[in-house]
Amino acid sequence: MSKLTIYGDRISGNCLKVKWTADHLGLSYQWVDVSVLEGEARSDDFLRVNPFGQVPAVEFADGHTLAQSNAIIFALAERAGSTLVPSDAFQRAAALSWMFWEQYSHEPAIAVRRFLLSGKKTPTEEIDPALYARGERALSHMEARLQSAWLVGDAPTVADISLVAYTRVADEGGFDLGDYPNVKAWVGRVEREFDIPKTEGRF
Repeated sequence: MSKLTIYGDRISGNCLKVKWTADHLGLSYQWVDVSVLEGEARSDDFLRVNPFGQVPAVEFADGHTLAQSNAIIFALAERAGSTLVPSDAFQRAAALSWMFWEQYSHEPAIAVRRFLLSGKKTPTEEIDPALYARGERALSHMEARLQSAWLVGDAPTVADISLVAYTRVADEGGFDLGDYPNVKAWVGRVEREFDIPKTEGRF
């Protein structure tokens, strides 16, 4: 295999953050569509790439494979020597802190509610109201801390790519970014920095 292969579902923010990172870094890659809704992540072929049956996953030119979106974007940026991974040790740890928080406190509320509401067309009254409350807390946390242009330091990092993936489509989960002006302005900056089309990744 001569180049990077990315396995992903184009409706998944976790998968798109890998695509946006690779594009920003100018990496040559092959994209392989794996539909989660159609169960393709559980196929024998894909399970040989990622036994956990989750997208995204990548296979590097040297044959190594890696799963988990934030680990992937960190590895891509670090391997490329990109400033998306801060050189300062504390800022690098701060970026990782945001990325861990994204998967633990942000994505499980905002992305899940979005999938249920806009992906599966689940009636609002059938969705656990705790998801909305948790999503609002996550957005409030970001709003309070986005007093500067970027999440970490004075330049975009992997933390911004990680958090923008589902924040930018939070409206599909019933969240109004108009209530969070700092977050809304930050989303626009990240989309411009990484050339993310407004409609990409929407249901």
